[in-house]
Parts: sequence; structure tokens; C-alpha cells
Amino acid sequence: VQLQASGGGLVQAGGPLRLSCAASGRPFRDWDMGWFRQAPGKEREFVAAIRYSGGTTIYANSVKGRFTISRDNARNTADLQMNSLKPDDTAVYYCATTPRVAYSGLDLPSSYKYWGQGTQVTVSS
Repeated sequence: VQLQASGGGLVQAGGPLRLSCAASGRPFRDWDMGWFRQAPGKEREFVAAIRYSGGTTIYANSVKGRFTISRDNARNTADLQMNSLKPDDTAVYYCATTPRVAYSGLDLPSSYKYWGQGTQVTVSS
């Protein structure tokens, strides 16, 4: 499985940005999907995740109400719509996927088997 993240860029605080992750190599309709981010000097942290069916989503408290994760299993893609962006959202964003995991593991980087290369998001104040 290969993941390609795109959509990053420079945006002013308060603005929106949409990230997309395209999967290839095998259909990922049976796999859970997550977005993580890593800011300079910080550990990689969980942002959002969506179950293989798309029926369940979870979010980090820091992005709840501002970010929305979605997926299109027919197109093998997963998106992260980010609204009301803040300077603290500046980071490299990574998408990741893995075969179905326990609900309790959806927010753990160690649960994910495949990772994309990352896309930079910079929010200016």
C-alpha cells in the first residue's frame, strides 16, 4: 500500500485548507484511516481517524469542531477538511492506514501500518 498526501500550503489564521490522501496498491475499504501531524521539535500527534466503513470518526480535542475527516472508498481517498486554522496547527501532516484495529487504538501512531510522506501546513498569524 502506498499513500500520497497532498493539499498542504500556507494559509492565514482563520482560513480553511483541505488535505487529501490517495491510496494505491490495494483497495483500502477494509482499512481504518488516520491523520497525524508533527510540528518541529514535537512528537507526532493524533489529529483524526475514520473507520473503514466511514461510520465512525474521532478527533483530537484540539481540532474538534474545526476539522472534518471523510473518506471515499470507491476512489481510495480520505480527506481532512480544516477550518478556522490557527498558528498552532502548523505542522507536517501525515495520513496513515492499517487493517481494522480496536477502537482504542485508532489514535495511536503505533497502530498504523502504512504512512504517507507528509504534507506541510503553515498557518500565519
